[in-house]
Amino acid sequence: MKRSKRGRRKIALQRIHVLFQQAERRASEGRLDLAHRYVILARKLSTKYLVRMPSEYKRRYCRNCSSYLVPGMNCTVRLTRHKVVTTCHNCREIMRYPYVREIKERRKHAGGD
Repeated sequence: MKRSKRGRRKIALQRIHVLFQQAERRASEGRLDLAHRYVILARKLSTKYLVRMPSEYKRRYCRNCSSYLVPGMNCTVRLTRHKVVTTCHNCREIMRYPYVREIKERRKHAGGD
């Protein structure tokens, strides 16, 4: 029985969620090798079935080497000038993400007092 494209994508997205849950569990146990493997499998699923990686998972892995990032264990997280800077210890890749939205929210609440 052939599944529709939407059905396959839905199943792929569910499997991505399960793989990242497993990666988080294994990383907390100290098994970063398994967590790394789960991230690779999740990325393969997202590319094969043309599913966008959910936004809550995009910052949890290194885009260069696909390792699952655990702050303090295999990555460093710093806040600098409106950016979150994450450095992967495996490949020394530097990832920068803006956090302008949070700063605007803080200004809005500070001015309303």
